[in-house]
Amino acid sequence: MEILSSLYRGWFGENADRCDLLPLSGSARKYYRMSGPGGTVIGCIGTNPAENRAFLALDAQFCAHGLHAPAVYAVSEDGMAYLQEDLGEGQLFELLKPALADGSFSQEQLDWLHDTVSLLPAVQFKVGAGFDWSVCFPDREFNARMVDFDLNYFKYDFLKLTGLEFNEIRLQDDFDRLREDALDFEGDTFMYRDFQARNIMIKDGEPCFIDFQGGRRGPVEYDLASFLWNAGTHFSAALRRELETAYLRALDAFRPVDEDAFYRRYRLITLVRLLQETGAYGFRGLVERKQLFIDCIPTVLGCFRELTDKPFVRYPYLTEVLQRLAGEWDGRTILPGMTVAL
Repeated sequence: MEILSSLYRGWFGENADRCDLLPLSGSARKYYRMSGPGGTVIGCIGTNPAENRAFLALDAQFCAHGLHAPAVYAVSEDGMAYLQEDLGEGQLFELLKPALADGSFSQEQLDWLHDTVSLLPAVQFKVGAGFDWSVCFPDREFNARMVDFDLNYFKYDFLKLTGLEFNEIRLQDDFDRLREDALDFEGDTFMYRDFQARNIMIKDGEPCFIDFQGGRRGPVEYDLASFLWNAGTHFSAALRRELETAYLRALDAFRPVDEDAFYRRYRLITLVRLLQETGAYGFRGLVERKQLFIDCIPTVLGCFRELTDKPFVRYPYLTEVLQRLAGEWDGRTILPGMTVAL
């Protein structure tokens, strides 16, 4: 706290009157809303120097290209703390929340969604243009190692905890093919990695971007899948298709779009993203017992049910496991006292 107070005093020339810890989520980073005579800012204390460096470099790239990310005002000498622009309370997820259960979105809410996905290609291509990928955390790109981490996240931090019986060799065979297919992408495009409604702020009616420190070079389909198939928002198939169309119109300004080829890639990348997301729900929810993540598990199983309604021919055993998981698992786990209400 002392370092944040010092940064505030150094930037504004006056002491902060208040410093309130903001609600924690899945990250170990801590954010504080600091206010005083000089104004209100967000103070961040990170836990990993490389992650902080990645955020600061990416933030500068966003801002240089006119994409609204929080302006950074001051950084501590060790790079572990900084002050950034306060984008307010308008987190897109919270603004959508009243309509998420039944999908009864107002025109204003739909406009926010359309504006967000329509800005995504600009984020992917402009941030990626000439960026030094070596600064990215934990790795420079969406590569074989990163895909393996995501697939194993699902297997070890979710699937095995359910107690569902499966053939690990057959599953790995499909994982190997899925990894190979997922890496078939070209170009220096930025993959936000966790592009979802909780990481979008609406300020003065416009989308602003936060929490992109895990970004790296990667396929454009990944971020769209992250946003539209996120279990926390669970958009209807009709709304997803509407927003996919808006995204493709915006993408066409940056590269020619072959819709059939795009949707083939998009479907398999959606599978990769959902597996990673489910691993996070397992670790943060089943292991760490965070209710926010536990609550998403029934919905992500529904996503698997929908996605595998048309089986993946290249990954037949993975398809079978996901269908069994969505249809047979009763919510019991191998962890003492932990059962999911499905």
